Amino acid sequence: MTTYQRIVLASRPTGEVQPDNFRLETKDIPAIQDGQLLVRNQYLSLDPYMRGRMSTNKSYAAPQALDETMIGGTVGVVLESKHPKFAVGDTVVGTLGWTEVAVSDGTMLRKVDTTHIPASAYLGSVGMPGMTAWYGLNQIMAPKAGETVLVSAASGAVGSVVGQLAKLKGCRVVGIAGGAEKCAYVVDELGFDACVDYKAGNLAADLEAATPNGIDAIFENVGGAVFDATLARTNAFGRVALCGWIAGYNGEPTPLDNARFILTNRLTVRGFIVSEQPEFWPQGLAELGTLVATGKLKFRESVAEGLASAPEAFMGLLKGRNFGKQLVKLS
Repeated sequence: MTTYQRIVLASRPTGEVQPDNFRLETKDIPAIQDGQLLVRNQYLSLDPYMRGRMSTNKSYAAPQALDETMIGGTVGVVLESKHPKFAVGDTVVGTLGWTEVAVSDGTMLRKVDTTHIPASAYLGSVGMPGMTAWYGLNQIMAPKAGETVLVSAASGAVGSVVGQLAKLKGCRVVGIAGGAEKCAYVVDELGFDACVDYKAGNLAADLEAATPNGIDAIFENVGGAVFDATLARTNAFGRVALCGWIAGYNGEPTPLDNARFILTNRLTVRGFIVSEQPEFWPQGLAELGTLVATGKLKFRESVAEGLASAPEAFMGLLKGRNFGKQLVKLS
């Protein structure tokens, strides 16, 4: 093998992401230098935050550069190494992007054990999405047994973990998801107490029925009308972990008619970026890994085949077409 393929950001989207915002390229595999290693990626992680990075709007991180490999989490195997901490055959997790092969100096790369945990899980429940769930629940929401926890995008990579962790703490857990199939999975497989289908057209009424005692803590992935409806059901001194705002990723305005409840219910609302909390990762990943290895934390994956499928899978992710964690499996 002398060449590999990668996908670069060819142009910045205006509104919804389009296929021509990406470009598939073939490149020669470079020779590695001392202190470097060559990784063959097995899976790419597709995540909503990537939409924000495609824009030049002010954000918590620098924009994705044009004509460079699209950013993204990866898990792969070391093909060649001149790095003292990595050997050929090691499975490694990093952010090497939308590419079949990458050279790394070992920065932000970690070896993982796939004996009891599938490699793909290190991009989901035992990776950044899982840590996002773990941190938001434990450090911001801090729910007590018996409290009601509300999770939007409940069938997704992050929301599914939030709900299961909250159930392990003895909480009543209510999810919001799009469609009867996803809601059935959230309740029947993940063990949520209830799930509201926002696509059914009765969001406010269904949410009221599912939360008879109100909502004590919210894990918010969506924003917009979904978040607005949950605010009206909050109890005094509720906590909100604000993780995502998918409703506004294409630039549409997302007004909140119920924002007054932040004041009247004395809510604590905190946005967070889990990569800024490195001191919590060892504890969180250890707990998540144990739960996955022992079958106490379930997860589901949507897997697109081949690097060329990444743009279409990513656009589907932003429209909620994925079921669980969205991955791309490289051949």
